[in-house]
Amino acid sequence: MSKGEKIIVGISIGDLNGIGSEIVLKTFQDTRMLDFCTPVIFASVKLMSFFKKTYSMDVNLHGIESVDDIVHKKVNVINVWKEQVDIKFGKEDPKIGAYAIKSLEAAVSALKSEKIDVLVTAPINKSNVQSETFNFPGHTDYLAKELEGDSLMLMTSDELKVGLLTDHVPVKDVTSHITRELIEKKIKIIHKTLVEDFGIVKPKIAVLGINPHNGDNGVIGNEDDTVLKPTLDNLRNNGKVVMGPYAADSFFGSGNHKNFDVVIASYHDQGLIPFKTLAFGSGVNYTAGLNRIRTSPDHGTAYDVAGKNIASADSFKEAVFTAITVYRKRNEYKEFSKNPLALNRKRPVSKKNS
Repeated sequence: MSKGEKIIVGISIGDLNGIGSEIVLKTFQDTRMLDFCTPVIFASVKLMSFFKKTYSMDVNLHGIESVDDIVHKKVNVINVWKEQVDIKFGKEDPKIGAYAIKSLEAAVSALKSEKIDVLVTAPINKSNVQSETFNFPGHTDYLAKELEGDSLMLMTSDELKVGLLTDHVPVKDVTSHITRELIEKKIKIIHKTLVEDFGIVKPKIAVLGINPHNGDNGVIGNEDDTVLKPTLDNLRNNGKVVMGPYAADSFFGSGNHKNFDVVIASYHDQGLIPFKTLAFGSGVNYTAGLNRIRTSPDHGTAYDVAGKNIASADSFKEAVFTAITVYRKRNEYKEFSKNPLALNRKRPVSKKNS
């Protein structure tokens, strides 16, 4: 991004039979969004014009052939393909899944080459995108291969952040994945992310137990006593503010999550069920730990409402704002890190640490 120019937000269009196109267009139908960023949708201007007509939206689309042709103050659409696409809202279709991956691959290529500043991904269907060339459980795993760093799913909203020790892992395999090395690695990634990407100087981290009631002294499993607790002790001894393990069943209901900057869950549903209960529609999925910035809304393709013009764009809009905020925070951290005294003197402190 050139000095003084808007942050360039690349957008992969996701499953074309889902709500991705609708929430993208609804987001940028509000022309005030163009004061914050310059969007680039990786799809086809012909197809996006079809969606615009379908949803009766007033969005000024600007078709381009290359990311070098991006125009600020416009909703750019780069032609990743030009052929006609047969849209059947609400239907799972491998052909549509292939277009979702074409969009994603083109957007990630632009992200890697710094032609765009951040990436916001519309939802894909994890089943219909699978092929010989794309064999990943989801966006996060693909980005981990394409970008530098160690990826971690971090769900974030204004009031709550939830990270995961394991994400798309079957429940029966969770305990075999959670090792001391994994716990230390994930917590270090989250700590670094909170400091560099969210401006939290000394993060307070809560960790949820693996088993019900933290295993009840081995009655319901011993992983909390033999793996989790000693690892957290070691991290605390090395200066991290890491508390727990906490029994997961009462942690959110008691409001204890409000005392921390982030909560780390042991597995997917342990963290995402309370997160989506408390923040659904305003939450954002942020891929932490990578050298590039990617966010997405906190929901899926929503086939049941696709094509009906009733989907909420709130989470997607929040994903755009989060990507912009993280981009600025990360650059701010890099700039201040050149002068540690300036970092300590000028950098804003999180409310939870004040």
